[in-house]
Amino acid sequence: MDKENKNAASEVLSETQQQEILEKFDTESNVRKFTGKKIMFFISLIAIIYSVYHLYVTFNPLPTLQQRALHVSIGLALIFLIYPTYKKQDRSKVAIYDWLLFILAFVSAGYLIIEYDAIMTERGGIPNTADIIFSIMTVILVLEAARRVTGWILPMLAMVFLIYPFISHYSWMPRRMMTRSYDLGDIFGQMYLKTEGLYSTAIGSSVQFIFLFILFGAFLAKSGMGQLFNDLALALAGHRQGGPAKVAVISSGFMGSINGAAVANVVGTGAFTIPLMKKVGYSKNFAGAVEASASIGGQILPPIMGAAAFIMAETTGVAYGTIALAALIPAVLYFLGVIMQVHFRAGRDNLRGIPKADLPLVKEVLKARGHLLLPIVFLVYLLYVGVPIGQTAIYTIVATVIIAAIRKETRMGFKDILAALDSGARQSLAVMVACAVVGIIIGVVSLTSFGNVMTSSIASLGAGSLFLTLFFTMIASMILGMGLPSIPAYIITATMAAPALAEFGIPILVAHMFVFYFGIFANITPPVALAAFAGAGISGGDPMKTGFAALKLALAGFIIPYLFVYNPAMLMIDTTNIAVNAKEFPMAPISSIIIITITAIIGIIALSAAAEGFFVTKLNWILRIILGAGAICMIIPETYTDIVGLVIVFAILGYDFVRSKKSNIVAV
Repeated sequence: MDKENKNAASEVLSETQQQEILEKFDTESNVRKFTGKKIMFFISLIAIIYSVYHLYVTFNPLPTLQQRALHVSIGLALIFLIYPTYKKQDRSKVAIYDWLLFILAFVSAGYLIIEYDAIMTERGGIPNTADIIFSIMTVILVLEAARRVTGWILPMLAMVFLIYPFISHYSWMPRRMMTRSYDLGDIFGQMYLKTEGLYSTAIGSSVQFIFLFILFGAFLAKSGMGQLFNDLALALAGHRQGGPAKVAVISSGFMGSINGAAVANVVGTGAFTIPLMKKVGYSKNFAGAVEASASIGGQILPPIMGAAAFIMAETTGVAYGTIALAALIPAVLYFLGVIMQVHFRAGRDNLRGIPKADLPLVKEVLKARGHLLLPIVFLVYLLYVGVPIGQTAIYTIVATVIIAAIRKETRMGFKDILAALDSGARQSLAVMVACAVVGIIIGVVSLTSFGNVMTSSIASLGAGSLFLTLFFTMIASMILGMGLPSIPAYIITATMAAPALAEFGIPILVAHMFVFYFGIFANITPPVALAAFAGAGISGGDPMKTGFAALKLALAGFIIPYLFVYNPAMLMIDTTNIAVNAKEFPMAPISSIIIITITAIIGIIALSAAAEGFFVTKLNWILRIILGAGAICMIIPETYTDIVGLVIVFAILGYDFVRSKKSNIVAV
């Protein structure tokens, strides 16, 4: 390896540095650092039991309320042991009051289990005084745990919703928001005794799917999957123009799809890719932005989509296979947009790749770790043949352990398996508690019909215009998704914003895909662009400038959702004469899929060139504006706009190519 690349390697962040950045930008990484072996063993034991519990109930389910309550209570107990009350608290030990909260977390589920028959039969779900007390206690525990793990945003949002039914009957409330009066029994009975509050479908999804796929990701990580993605991306793209940035896009996209944790993914892969990007000449802000936009994009990439595909299937009733197939073309177009901007920036600034001599060979990478791709193939096969999603995750975990044993460097021993069970449980805590808090919001929406208020408000602002309604739905989705993990962000936006599109006859799958995109992109949209801020923390760039650079890189992602609303052929479905709540869709005509894909590809390449001001030579502002207009015409799914756009794009790009030849510039 030459001197330059040795220096790049030396800039790769250590695990300690990565943890410091995670703790700064990712609240869920602020954990206690114990020195005592007994407490460490005790917490690991509970975490492993937590994982085993989920493996057990997948095949031997408990009554719904009990199963979800145990999922929440054990998770809460772990949170109170692992997460400090505040940042500057002594992290080497557990405070006495946290031990009390630890016990109360188990009590919250224990009461439900003991009183379950009486609640369901004798009281018919109508709460008595004890029920209300335990409900209030559980809500407080959930909000406090969420504050520790996710920060203030989500708990504050939940508290605003929780206050609403207490005041919604007052005459000074806006008429549209007025409801009947509710007492403590109505509100907290909804939260604790029914599956429409704390233990809603959000927690149901967490216990049935999300936890298991996070656990699957932990096993993949333990087997060395991250190393495979990095090495494979280096082998395929490292030597090309702007190679390290393309490596970041590829490896972060794949890892983001599996783990679904944007900020953690930015730090994990960015610790390796960002120093390399800076070394070949990318600016600090751009390097951090590339990692952030790629990590966010991983959550829209099938087949796993950070587990969101399974939640969407549960929420909409649409088959997982239909959702994964529908997400494919938009995801490819998004990553094409990011890669092309990276490519054109490298061309503009004359940034080269890493010498081939310093890179691994594809053949060597696949020989060493290529077998680790088989579990993902196995996963897709099981889902295709209709194996239940939860069982699919467990079978794939078992397959991962077996397949990893093929080679010594990827083989997992008993300690590695226990470590993966421990790690998976810890990684699941942020999503679990976020889903529980989202359950509070869902409970209030269900109790008061506040969702109808939100829907009618968006429709009123849209004034009968589909485009305006889409625009205000986008804004609502991005606000609701700010600072949240992708799955809770999707659940909230699906509950609050997606129904507004039903009034225009937009099928439920299309509407949910629309809000899902914008709920996720809130993580790279200033002022609360956590993924971009984490990228800036690694690169040393300015957080806000990195956020806006990431926003620019994700430009295609802000256009694509509008495209598939106006032309669902991009989702490979035909919505002609399809009901809004349809669960099944015929395949769109192949010719329509091909045409919209090709025109969108040309349009996104042209848009990327316009954004970066470079194709084969530098483009001035006039050419960039004209090219951008032509690109938008190409992307809009109409025949006449495609023709106009095609003429403009090829005229500008042809002119630039001829100009480069005359200037004796060799296009790379």
